[in-house]
Amino acid sequence: MGFFMGNLKHKCFRWPQENETEILHNRTRNPCYIRETENYYYLEGERYALLCGNRSDASQCPEGYACIKAGMNPDNGYTNFDNFGWALLALFRLVMQDYPEALYHQILYASGKIYMIFFIIISFWFAFYMASLFLGILAMSYEEEKRTAAEKTKKIGTEFQHTLLQEENEAAEAKTTQIEMKKRSPTSMITSLDMLDDATIRHEEEHKKSQKTCPLCWYKFAKIFLIWNCSPCWVKLKEFVHVIMMHPFTDLFLTICIILNIYFLAMECYPMSAATSNVLNIGNLVFIGIFTTEMIFKIIAMHPYGYFQVGWNIYDSIIVFLGLAELFLANIHGLNVFRLFRVLRIFKLGKYWPTFEILKLTLIKSLVALSDLILLLFTFLFFSAVVGTRLLGLYYKAYVYNLDKDCQLPRWHMMDFFHSFLNVFRILCGEWIETLWDCFDIAGQVSCVPFYMMVILIGNFLIFYLFLALVSSFSSCNAATHAESEEAKNLQRAMARIKKGICYVLSKILCKRLNVPKDTVDNVNVKENISDHTLSELSNTEDALKDKGKSSGTEKTTVTENESQSLIPSPSASETVPIASGESDIENLDNKEIQSKSGYGSSKEKVKPSSSSECSTVDIAISEEEEMIHEHEKPKHLKNSNERRSSPGQISRESKRGKIWRNIRKTCCKIVENSFFKCFIGLVTLLSTVALAFEDIYINQRKTIKILLEYADMIFTYIFILEMLLKWVAYGFKAYFTNGWHRLDFMVVIVFCLNLIGKSQELKLLMSIKFLRALRVLSQFERMKVVVRALMKTTLPALNVFLVCLMIWLAYSIIGVNLFAGTFYECIDPTSGERFPTYEVSNGSECASLVFNESMPWENAKLNFDNVGNGFLSLLQVATFNGWITIMNSAVDSTGVNMQPDFEANIYMYCYFIGFIIIGLFLPLTMLVGVILANFNKHKIKQGGSNIFITEKQEKQYLALKKLMYEDSRKTIPRPGNKFQRFIFDLVTSQAFNIIIMVLICFQAITLMIQSDEQSRQMDTAVLWLQLLFVVLYTGECVLKLIAFRCNYFTSGWNILDFIVVIFSITGLLLPLIGEYYLVPPSVLQLVVLSRIVHILRPGKGPKVFHDLLLPLVLFLPALLNISLLIFLVMFIYAIFGMYNFAYVKKEAGINDVSNFETFGSSMLCLFQVTIFAGWDGMLNAIFNSKWSDCDPDKINPGTQVRGDCGNPIVGIIYFVSYILLAWLIIVNMYIALIMEFVNIGSKKRAKTLSEDDFRKFFQVWKRFDPDGTQYIDSSKLSDFAAALDAPLFMAKPNKGQLVAMDLPMAVGDRIHCLDILLAFTKRVVGKDVRMEKLLSEMESGFILANPFKITYEPITTTLKRKQEAISATIIQRAYKSYRLRQSDKKTSDIDMIDDDREAQATKEDA
Repeated sequence: MGFFMGNLKHKCFRWPQENETEILHNRTRNPCYIRETENYYYLEGERYALLCGNRSDASQCPEGYACIKAGMNPDNGYTNFDNFGWALLALFRLVMQDYPEALYHQILYASGKIYMIFFIIISFWFAFYMASLFLGILAMSYEEEKRTAAEKTKKIGTEFQHTLLQEENEAAEAKTTQIEMKKRSPTSMITSLDMLDDATIRHEEEHKKSQKTCPLCWYKFAKIFLIWNCSPCWVKLKEFVHVIMMHPFTDLFLTICIILNIYFLAMECYPMSAATSNVLNIGNLVFIGIFTTEMIFKIIAMHPYGYFQVGWNIYDSIIVFLGLAELFLANIHGLNVFRLFRVLRIFKLGKYWPTFEILKLTLIKSLVALSDLILLLFTFLFFSAVVGTRLLGLYYKAYVYNLDKDCQLPRWHMMDFFHSFLNVFRILCGEWIETLWDCFDIAGQVSCVPFYMMVILIGNFLIFYLFLALVSSFSSCNAATHAESEEAKNLQRAMARIKKGICYVLSKILCKRLNVPKDTVDNVNVKENISDHTLSELSNTEDALKDKGKSSGTEKTTVTENESQSLIPSPSASETVPIASGESDIENLDNKEIQSKSGYGSSKEKVKPSSSSECSTVDIAISEEEEMIHEHEKPKHLKNSNERRSSPGQISRESKRGKIWRNIRKTCCKIVENSFFKCFIGLVTLLSTVALAFEDIYINQRKTIKILLEYADMIFTYIFILEMLLKWVAYGFKAYFTNGWHRLDFMVVIVFCLNLIGKSQELKLLMSIKFLRALRVLSQFERMKVVVRALMKTTLPALNVFLVCLMIWLAYSIIGVNLFAGTFYECIDPTSGERFPTYEVSNGSECASLVFNESMPWENAKLNFDNVGNGFLSLLQVATFNGWITIMNSAVDSTGVNMQPDFEANIYMYCYFIGFIIIGLFLPLTMLVGVILANFNKHKIKQGGSNIFITEKQEKQYLALKKLMYEDSRKTIPRPGNKFQRFIFDLVTSQAFNIIIMVLICFQAITLMIQSDEQSRQMDTAVLWLQLLFVVLYTGECVLKLIAFRCNYFTSGWNILDFIVVIFSITGLLLPLIGEYYLVPPSVLQLVVLSRIVHILRPGKGPKVFHDLLLPLVLFLPALLNISLLIFLVMFIYAIFGMYNFAYVKKEAGINDVSNFETFGSSMLCLFQVTIFAGWDGMLNAIFNSKWSDCDPDKINPGTQVRGDCGNPIVGIIYFVSYILLAWLIIVNMYIALIMEFVNIGSKKRAKTLSEDDFRKFFQVWKRFDPDGTQYIDSSKLSDFAAALDAPLFMAKPNKGQLVAMDLPMAVGDRIHCLDILLAFTKRVVGKDVRMEKLLSEMESGFILANPFKITYEPITTTLKRKQEAISATIIQRAYKSYRLRQSDKKTSDIDMIDDDREAQATKEDA
């Protein structure tokens, strides 16, 4: 609100010219003049006036127009930041990702491109955190509910087993009793007991019969009519057919037929030639015949009873029945719907696909288990649709003129139940802002906002809960528990036999070729000079020597082939080249390949340890060169029939040359392993990558920069070639090319070389691959390597599941082709851009014959279902909810092939898209996320529970962040000795003072919230005085703390923040007074002042709930930084590619003055939109302009030799689809990592375990009760101390009885030691166990080591003994008091008796 208040009212207003100054000057005195819309500047095809701004990076007005604040806000005044309510709605829209690209462009037009930072923070990071927070809390709740249900089920199961066992024991005892009674009883009794047994048996049989699904007569019927064993001939035929149908190659043949059928189904398109249509029809008949034959043969082989016992056989029979029904009913009009059922044949492939089978069974079980939740969700949809119809439907009827001048209802209304249901479904899909604006126009904000918020919040809650439940089911699915089907096993057997046969044939052929006479080998001339040997031969020799060392027992490691080809280093692999042990990347060698070459070296080599390289991980043999020379000289000696040996001088020369070569390799190894060399290469890599950003459309106008970039490219190329050569020499070819990161570097070097060749030969194709240079950044920075490895670990195993999801999309794409192929064409009026009504134009022929000045265009929609490829692209837009409304409108309006569309003529086609969103998007998404989550958890467990997206160094940062979040970072400030300062110190450190400051911060936030654009002067004055009051109060707080804390005030980061806020607050008040109002923008000052609200997140000060919610995000920051770097690199590479290919595309749809590919900054703006899946349909729509009617291929672009403004649709589709998939994979893993952080923290809180953080909190509380560090507290404070601790060590009051029962040792003065309390509290939480006893002993020893100078103590008693002593003393005291009372009473009575006697005697004497 502070940044954009009133900015969206700035428009380009026609400025008066010299000849009309007087007239317009008079008109401008009238405030109504600035509201005249005809004086605003409009872009072509736009509904609202062009927004502008006064900043240099904002949109500028054309000549003759000035940027003036006038008129209303965009979208009928509903999109603005003029007050807190509208600003909150706009931010909620950004967080919910509903049409954010429109607001994105409006803000950048009006305020400047610098505010892209605001959108990155809000639209990406804040939205990511809020979604993760919501999902994390739901996940914790779901896991807790699941755990409670499991415990309850386990308890019930245990009780049931106990009851069952008890009943069995009772039954056995009863049976024994009956037997004994039979032996001892007369005949009549035996008869009654037998009758009792018969009754029991009948009862059991009746119980078994009641459990049967069918009556007994049906089983008899099935045995007679459905099991065919009528004659021996038939049985033999059945056995023969059974052998054929169960043969592995039969299943292979059927699988090939299914794949071919899928291919035939995918070939359907519009327009399609008669020959192609004929081939497809014949193919359909062939496949129906094959599947019918399969069904018949399987029925013969398995009997009808056995055949229909298998689910897949029932599915096959349904497909055959539908195929035959299609053939018989093909010529009947209106029954072409049977053609759609062909798509079911695709899923026959699942019978041979174990992954599909597992996912299907898991999905069925999950849906059955979650049936109540699904029913609740659909009930809520029904309820919301009914409420919308009753609450808002009448408004649409009464006030429709506010929406359309012709009083025609919009597509999305709530007049009837079906449209209301569609509207609610659209809201739950995340598209609600446009329908909300319509609702505002007809019903007002009071009626619409509550309804929409109810649907959004409750509906999304139910959807997310269902999503998490399904993801949990798929992530916990264990493939090992599912038995593989016989068909899948047969397919594997068939493939194994084929592979075995191919290997056998190849081995026979190769063996014949390898059987060469030895004489031909002897005739080979080999050079004697060792320096002529290649690096690969030397590397192979060293490999052989290393392998020999391994076989002798010095080192045993195994590496799989997959690891050797992966970018993921294997810690178990070993090196075979002279390289330092610190090089962690060169770790992937194929031991099988090494072993195959182990015969190259001699078996009698001697090793000299001292001769090994300083940076080598292996020892180099002394006789390496001599052995190589001997092997290469041997053929020459055989040829000359001379057995003379080489002279000692020759061997010496060769040995010297080998040492020189070894020294060269050592030197190269030292260079490439040097940290300065690595830093230099990293710097050069960054410079070469950044240089790509300067090559935009203005590069030809900047001659100096262009020349510098050309020379820089040459220098970069030579540097990287030199680095590659050094690594070749240091590591050897084999080690270099078996490492994935080095292969990537080699590819980048090739790209550099091709770029130089392309520049010299002016080959644009070779120059266009320059963007691949940025890939080298991946191999240079460990943080990106870690993320890439983690992504490969989590996503590559999910490839099979991705193919299953792709199969579902293929089915929907084929259905779309059958429903909508050729129906999206329409006749457009070129003057208005509107579609002709059907009463004027009904088909394409009438459109072509309708001539005014030229023939009317019969245009097809750019996104359509004319073929499977276009269908996939359209479904992708529906899946990302970009452009899906346009696609659905075209489908709903379609009337037929070559027919003019009509408004909602085919309205029930909405069901196709609803079905796709549920079955083709929601369910596959849960499958993919579930499998990725399972892989994430598996690899996280392998790494010991640490985050797989951070490096080892960042592990330390993670622990430091954890420590920072769990403890208050304030240093203990000593209480001042001065009485006045001591009073101020007590005041500012009191809880009441902290609460007052929090309340002031909240009141200041409310003060900013009540401001609005164009508010009254009285409101401005009131806000100014309130700001002055807050400044005075904050300044007073700062002064008081400076008095109390003195120099220690600046030792706390929170105090420094408060001091900065005070300085900025005073500056914000003084700047307008001195006339420098715009030196610092007021919005920045307000933001800094409002930053004090972060105090509520302060550990120990603000509410604990905020701290708990922020904790997972803070702990995730190292991983978030790494993933963000990878996302930025991907965006950078695609932005460069976009600049090279789409820089001159015509500006329309999603490509405009803000979002385009002309410069690097604009390209990044476009890629950011695509990253949040917003607006990419409009960009692709502009790139689709490749025809003369849509663009000009000969257009001259000033300042460059490039001509035309057309796009390349194929390149554009590959560009956007690949980027969306990559971004989705990275973002999904980012969500999973943060949500699992939430779940892990929640599970640790629930578990009966203690972490380092719990102990840290314990000692923080201890400091408050023991400020002098004596390690003791008085026993009287123990109760308060236990109540001040955090869970799980916390003990609520009254707790004295529990503390006494702990029997804590006590020292002199009734003091208790810190360690004794900690051990006792820990034992209370974790219980008694052998492992816990060991942990407690380790804690005690660790405490003693950490406190070597602790005060020694001798316990003289315990809390239990002291309590017993106190009770005993109390008893004794009470007994003594009772005794004293009795004695005093006795004395009193004696005295009274004596007095009475005396009185009696005195009376007698008187008498």
